[in-house]
Amino acid sequence: MIKQLEEVLNGASEIVKEGFLSNFELEFKSGKSNLVTSIDKKSEQFIFNYISKNFPSHGILAEEGSNKVSSSEYTWVVDPIDGTTNFAHGLPLFSVSIGILRNNEIVAGGISDVMTNTLYISEAGSGSTGNGVKIKVSERKTIDESLLVTGFPYNVKENPGNAFEIFSLITKKARAVRRLGSAALDFCYVANGVFDAFWEINLQPWDVCAGILLVKEAGGKISDYSNNNTTIYGKQVIASNGLIHNELQKLIFQKFEEPVSKNL
Repeated sequence: MIKQLEEVLNGASEIVKEGFLSNFELEFKSGKSNLVTSIDKKSEQFIFNYISKNFPSHGILAEEGSNKVSSSEYTWVVDPIDGTTNFAHGLPLFSVSIGILRNNEIVAGGISDVMTNTLYISEAGSGSTGNGVKIKVSERKTIDESLLVTGFPYNVKENPGNAFEIFSLITKKARAVRRLGSAALDFCYVANGVFDAFWEINLQPWDVCAGILLVKEAGGKISDYSNNNTTIYGKQVIASNGLIHNELQKLIFQKFEEPVSKNL
């Protein structure tokens, strides 16, 4: 399935790249911050058709609703554009992300960093690659020497899980913190040793499915804010090089456990 995964990611990436800066249609899903474009839908339809043709019995779980319930042990988890807000505003930081589940375990995943023409692929037990070259997480051992990345959910104004307090605390501790606007790319850059860790709350299965395996297979560690194992349905994620994981998790959990601040 890896060959087909690469093919469908490359095909969808071409659709997204051609649609970038075009005269696409724009809609709102659940508020002014949660966008969907006609290119998201076009990309998802291409992916849905490709999977349905090549693996007709497989299930599909996709962000824009092109779902297919199946009794098959396999489910493809699809984000046709991760970073739609960036895409819609002309910022060239977005991706296409597809993970493959077998009996609810992630067995393969791929993320296309569309505008850099980089295809990240992982397969359980076989490592992670970027354009066919093995990648691995960084070796930095402390937060004060680390470059970190995070994101905020669509309901950020409600400050879920003390997201702002956590961001403030970590920013004061780390060398620097970035926010790219595409969780899938955040996972890629942790797996590739650019970022030393990534954390975020209230992500969806299509945001994390491919990325979780990519980081694990690159030698990194994944957990929730409580340092427990997490699944694609978990609501918090920390992805790191493993070396700074416990230090970061303790800092995040310290603020996460406090009463949520609404005074924003």
